[in-house]
Amino acid sequence: MRAIFAGFAMGAILAGGLALAADVPAYVSAAIADKARPAEDVARDADRKPAEMLMFAGIKPGDKVVDLIPGKGYFTKIFAKAVGPTGHVYAFEPSELDPLFKKRNLPIPTGTDPNYPNVSYIHQSINDFSTPEPVDVVWTSQNYHDMHDSFMGPADMSKVNRAIFAALKPGGLYIVLDHAAQPGSGTRDTDTLHRIDPAVVKQEVLAAGFEFAGEDDALRNPNDPLTVKVFDPSIRGHTDQFIYKFRKPAH
Repeated sequence: MRAIFAGFAMGAILAGGLALAADVPAYVSAAIADKARPAEDVARDADRKPAEMLMFAGIKPGDKVVDLIPGKGYFTKIFAKAVGPTGHVYAFEPSELDPLFKKRNLPIPTGTDPNYPNVSYIHQSINDFSTPEPVDVVWTSQNYHDMHDSFMGPADMSKVNRAIFAALKPGGLYIVLDHAAQPGSGTRDTDTLHRIDPAVVKQEVLAAGFEFAGEDDALRNPNDPLTVKVFDPSIRGHTDQFIYKFRKPAH
């Protein structure tokens, strides 16, 4: 009997995967299949589910997108291929992170990659967030919580979120993906566990004038105890992550 139920479960999973594959736009599939992507990025696709993320964010050819605090550029590269030659990706690297790059003997990314000529870097204080032109999407993944920490200032989140609102076109989207903390914990765990209470994010972003436009549960994990650091081997790569979509009113 257990084997029969397992078979049904696996069939449902496969059917869901096939349905998703059938719905994924060609430009998204091509962006993920890009041969220039580093092998370490490709190896993380199963956990990070980039196709679902791009579809949820509505990123499409011709869009202007900001990857806010891009890290090693996992999403930056995918976005660049998805928006294509008529679009552009601005990778916003806060200057508050300069000491971290120096500590790790890494160059601060400011140039262009010949594989992704439609990517440019913005290097300035997070509290001075701005873009050279109005954009369609501002995306930040696994880093919103960091902006509450001392090494980032901490950032003035009211100012930052209002600046993001100003940078977006009417109807533009602000996507926040992060590691969930325990409900009611507020910002208590941002610097220790690298997690944040989703309710805090929603409250702060809505206060800047955004409308809540939905959420996605593709990266939720009910088995995450929410009490361990996200880098702990027992949970790393499988944390409970929330993805919120906020919209700048079209009017």
